[in-house]
Amino acid sequence: MDWDKESFNEFILKQNIIGLFEKPIKLKSGRLSYWYVNWRNIASDVFLIDKLTDYVISFIQYLSLEPRCFYGVPEGATKLGIITQYKWAKKQKNYKSGSYHLSMGRGKQKEHGDPKDKYFLGIPKGETVILEDVTTTGGSLINTIKLLRELNVSIIAAIGLTNRNELRDDGKSVKEIVIEQNVHYYEMSNAIDLLPNLNMSQDMAKIIEEYFKKYGTEQIKL
Repeated sequence: MDWDKESFNEFILKQNIIGLFEKPIKLKSGRLSYWYVNWRNIASDVFLIDKLTDYVISFIQYLSLEPRCFYGVPEGATKLGIITQYKWAKKQKNYKSGSYHLSMGRGKQKEHGDPKDKYFLGIPKGETVILEDVTTTGGSLINTIKLLRELNVSIIAAIGLTNRNELRDDGKSVKEIVIEQNVHYYEMSNAIDLLPNLNMSQDMAKIIEEYFKKYGTEQIKL
């Protein structure tokens, strides 16, 4: 599969990964939002996560990256990281015993045993790409980068399936704070492209436009 951003956006819209709330919910950031990006249902469907990981691999090839390991930010992107790593390794010419490591992060710190096992079931090895499902203010992603850096993991990129295109309270975007960690950040899709394709009332459009005036990396017209 060659990387096709329009096809990926269609996949997102068809599977209702992005949508609207009748009443706002509070995000992890503390902000109230009338719109959502939810990749969890995809991770529970074998057919769909197979298709999603094909998109991820095509995006990696489009970027000309050559990772040895994919690592999903726990727990939202854990399955994504494992399955992408398995499929990627199987495609490589040098695929053999010991050539590619299967890594998984723990959602909760282990309180006993080897310190290196506190946060991992297998620490990433080699040039690593970090995968995240949704990036808003980037807290989980930055914590993951810092943790891997403490263990001397070589991070060549961080990739978000969908960027909500929001500024943090310090006025910086997710891309900016990731770059500050000397890591390249890439998004496979973003809210600015996706939201205009939703069927919404004029009142809802105004609410979301105001949301982006307050929090967005740029304004949106719906």
